[in-house]
Amino acid sequence: MIQERFVDYIKESIKKNWNINALSDYKGESMTYSEIGNHIYKFHLLFDRIGIKKGDKIALVGKNSVRWCVIYLAATSYGAVIVPILPDFMPEDIQSIINHSDSVLLFSSDSIYQNLDPSKLSSIKGIISLGSFGLLNSASPKISSAIEQLDVEFTKNFPEGLDSEMFTLPSISNDELAVISYTSGTTGFSKGVMLQHNSLAANVRFAQNNMPLLPGDPIVSFLPLAHTYGCAFEFLFPFSIGCHVTILTKSPSPQVIMQAFQDVKPRLILSVPLVIEKIYKAKLIPVISKWHMKLLLGIPFLNRVLHKKIRANLMQAFGGNFTELVIGGAAFNPEAEAFFKKIKFPFSVGYGMTECGPLISYAPWTENRTGASGRSVDTLEVTIDSGDPGNIVGEIILRGENVMTGYYKNEDATKEIIDDGWLHTGDLGIIDKDGFIYIKGRSKSLILGASGRNIYPEEIEAPINNMYFVNESVVVQRGEKLIALIYPDKEKMEKENISRNDLEKIVDQYRRDLNKSIPAYMNVSKFEICDEEFVKTPKRSIKRYLYK
Repeated sequence: MIQERFVDYIKESIKKNWNINALSDYKGESMTYSEIGNHIYKFHLLFDRIGIKKGDKIALVGKNSVRWCVIYLAATSYGAVIVPILPDFMPEDIQSIINHSDSVLLFSSDSIYQNLDPSKLSSIKGIISLGSFGLLNSASPKISSAIEQLDVEFTKNFPEGLDSEMFTLPSISNDELAVISYTSGTTGFSKGVMLQHNSLAANVRFAQNNMPLLPGDPIVSFLPLAHTYGCAFEFLFPFSIGCHVTILTKSPSPQVIMQAFQDVKPRLILSVPLVIEKIYKAKLIPVISKWHMKLLLGIPFLNRVLHKKIRANLMQAFGGNFTELVIGGAAFNPEAEAFFKKIKFPFSVGYGMTECGPLISYAPWTENRTGASGRSVDTLEVTIDSGDPGNIVGEIILRGENVMTGYYKNEDATKEIIDDGWLHTGDLGIIDKDGFIYIKGRSKSLILGASGRNIYPEEIEAPINNMYFVNESVVVQRGEKLIALIYPDKEKMEKENISRNDLEKIVDQYRRDLNKSIPAYMNVSKFEICDEEFVKTPKRSIKRYLYK
C-alpha cells in the first residue's frame, strides 16, 4: 500500500480551492469546490440517516455531468463502494449489473430510470434522480423523509454554514474497496473490476508527479466517466489539483469536442485515438497529400517551415493552451503518429486497462519514443512473458499497487487473469532496454498465418483506416485467407456521388496497393464492404469476437 490516500487528495483539494470553480457542465450547471464540499456533507448525512454502511454498494448511471461527479465523490469519501455504470448499456444489462453488484442505493438519470423496472432490482432500497437529487422510487418512508428533511438538518448542523476550516472527510484506509467497475471489454459479458482506494491513490499520485497542472487550470472532459480512463484523468486527477473541469454531457462528435477546446482552451488534453485519427484523416491528409505539398515537404528548408506552420495550426485547433495531448485506450495509427512526431506536436501515447485503474505506462512527449506507450508507472512492475522480452513478442504481465483485487463474485475469472500475483493483460508486446513498452496487439486477436507466422491484424488495419473512403476496418481469417471487413465513409461517398459498385472497384485497388506495401504473409485476399458500423466497447475498441 502507498502512503498517500485517495480521500485525502479530495479533502485537501476542496479545502485549498474552496472559492474557485471546480466542475461545470458545458454550457450548463457549474459548482465551486465549496459547493461540492457542501453536497458531499449532505449526502454523507443522507447515507447515515437511511442506514448506508461503509462497504455498501451505491450504483450510479447517467450521462457525464457535474452531479454524476458529486455522487462519485460523496460515495467514495463516505466509505461506500461506487458502482459506475455506462449509460449506453441496455436497460436489462444495467439491471443485471445493479443486481450482481448487490447495490443498495441507485442514482440514475431520469431518462434511464424510465426504462428500468424497480421491482426487478432486488437489493435496491431507493432510487434518486441525478438531475434533481429528488427521490424517484422507494418502498421505504424513511428514505423519503430523510431526503425531505436533508436541507433542514444540514442547516441545523451548520447554522453559520460550512467553511474550509471545518471541512474534513472520514479517514479511509487504502486497502478498502472503492469502486466496482463493470466494462463490456471485448470478450462478451462484463465483469466487475474491484479497485481499492490504493489503486485510485496510485493513479492520482503518478499523474500529479508527471502531468503538471495548477489550481484553476481548465480541462475538458469528454471521455466516459464511468470508464476508469476518463474518470481518473479527466476528473479525479485534475480535481485533486484544483482544476476547473468542463464536462461535455453528451457523447460528443469530434466537431463538438473541437469547439469545446476553442471555448475552454484546456491545459491538458486526454483522448482516445479515434478522435485524433479522424482529425488527422479529415484535416491533414487532404492537405499533405496534394502533389505540390509533397514536393515542398521534400525540400529540407521549406519542410521545416511548413511543419512549423502545420503544427501551429493544429495547436490552435486544440485551443492553443495545452502542454500535452495524451492518447490512450486503444492502439494509435502509426502513420498519424509518425507525422505528429515529424512536426514535433506535443503528444504522448499511454497504456492502461480497467484492471489497473487504469494506468500501466506513460512517458512525457519529450521522452516517449515512436511506437512506444511509455514506461511502466512507479507503482507497477511490468515484464514480457517471453524468453527475450526485448526482442521476442510475449504477453505483457504486471503486478503492483494499481492492480485490482479481482472480479466481483467471480473467482474463476480472477484466477484466469491473475496468476501468482501477476496480472496477465492479454496484450502482446516487447520492452526495450530503457523500459519503453511496445504493444503489438491483443493475444486474442493474434492470427496464425498459413506459413506459421504471427500476424497482428492491427498492423494491417492501420494503413487501411487511412484510405480515403474507409471509415474503419477489421481484419479476420477465413480458412487460410485474410479478409478485411470495411465500413465505408458514407458521408464522403454521398458527397462525391460514389455508388456501391464504384466503391467495390476502388477498395479492390486499395487492396492491391496495400499488398505491395506489406509482407506477403500478411497479404489480404479480399476487402468486404459492411453496411453497419462495427460494434464497439465504451472506450471505442471494436468487439472483434463478433466478426470472427
